[in-house]
Amino acid sequence: MRSKVTIVGAGNTGATMAQILASRGYADVMLIDIVEGLPQGKALDIAEGAPWVGFSSSVSGTNDWADTAGSDVVVVTSGVARRPGMTREDLLGTNAGIVRSVVAQAVEHSPDAVLIIFANPMDAMCHVALETSGLPVARVIGQGGMLDSTRYRTFIAMELGVSVRDVSAWVLGGHTEATMVPIVSTATVGGVPLTALMAQDRIEAVVDRTMKGGAEIVGLLKTGSAFTAPAAATIEMVDAILRDERRILPCCTLLDGQWGIENAYVGAPVLLGAGGILEVYEPPLDASEVAAIQAAGEAVLELVAATPAG
Repeated sequence: MRSKVTIVGAGNTGATMAQILASRGYADVMLIDIVEGLPQGKALDIAEGAPWVGFSSSVSGTNDWADTAGSDVVVVTSGVARRPGMTREDLLGTNAGIVRSVVAQAVEHSPDAVLIIFANPMDAMCHVALETSGLPVARVIGQGGMLDSTRYRTFIAMELGVSVRDVSAWVLGGHTEATMVPIVSTATVGGVPLTALMAQDRIEAVVDRTMKGGAEIVGLLKTGSAFTAPAAATIEMVDAILRDERRILPCCTLLDGQWGIENAYVGAPVLLGAGGILEVYEPPLDASEVAAIQAAGEAVLELVAATPAG
């Protein structure tokens, strides 16, 4: 019996997630959205590609939460997308209300699901989802570090002219331009330290581009934000959970003393497998990187304090 994944929000990001996941063939996909016809149409379009792509899993769309019942993973993408000049923090009030509504319905119909939170500002929305759902911390996970890390790895590969497959580099901390922390001290390419391959000024340029990676795409598109890389990064998390791959990945989780941070959702290396987060790690980092991660934790708590009550 195949696993079932519900993706909340049938916009560009949600539909791309559904397409990637369906093509892998191990899970049935349910797209849900409040707009009538939108999830049904996108799901049908994806399903009609199955004969050529070669998958047998089902892809369906709905406006009725009852159709999502029994999901193993629920990915929450719904919310207002960023527009040029808009920060993730600008989205706080509107998306908090959306996430509360979505998570309450998701848990009502799929009480055993793992929740992956995508809506921005993602760090604060994880807090909203955890409080609303009443689920264990291990089953409420944010994807921010996954997206920021894939951008970091891509920019390093571009700079050096090497395959991204050999780049091991993570972004921890927050999921905003001001709070994300591209980790330089442990970054390697083919096992060789990044600092041995790239001049300091070029490392700083790559770090800066990583921190502005989302805004760069928003500026280029002008009418929307990134969706392909975010979708791919999120489905890697779904894979790790449903296939019990036990991968160590940079995800947003509620810290419990790591780097001195308490009760704040912050990006950290986590062991991801069946049931969600199995362990949270605290690797040794440079003092400046630790300080930046601690600052990210403080910033998240400030956002949480500013989030309108439900």
